Amino acid sequence: MITTASADFRAALPAGGRLIGLDVGTKTIGTALCDAGWSFASPAELVRRTKFSKDKAALQALMTAQQVKGIVIGLPLNLDGTDSPRTQSTRAFARNMDDIGLPILLWDERWSTVAVERTLIEQDFSRARRAEMIDNMAAAHILQAAIDALVNV
Repeated sequence: MITTASADFRAALPAGGRLIGLDVGTKTIGTALCDAGWSFASPAELVRRTKFSKDKAALQALMTAQQVKGIVIGLPLNLDGTDSPRTQSTRAFARNMDDIGLPILLWDERWSTVAVERTLIEQDFSRARRAEMIDNMAAAHILQAAIDALVNV
C-alpha cells in the first residue's frame, strides 16, 4: 500500500510500531527511525546509492533488524505543490519498495533540507560535517513531521 493520506497509513498500522523515514537522493538515502509509540524520530544509517537491488537489500536489512512496521518516504514536491522530475523518481522508488509488504506513506518534504541545514549552521557545523549529516537529519525531520501528524489522526 502506497498513500499520501496519513489517515490511510494510520489505519494500516492499528498497533503502531517503529517506522523508518527515508530521504531518497540521487547519491544517498538518508534514514531515520522512530520509537514504537511515535514520539520522536532520530537519524539512522546513511545508505550510499549503488544499484537499486543493493540499496533495497541494505534498507530491508535495517528494517528487519529494527522491526520496522511502516515506511515514510519524503516526497520532493515543487514549492507550488506540483510534481517535479525528482517527485516522479521518488514515486518510482516507492513502487519498487512496495513488494516488501509494509505500508508506505509519501510525505511532503518541502523545506525539510533547508530547515535542517539552517539548524546545522546555527550549531556551527562545518560545511563538510553538514554534508555528512544532512540526509539523515532530513530523514529525521520528515519522519518527525509525519509521526506528529499520525498521532493526531
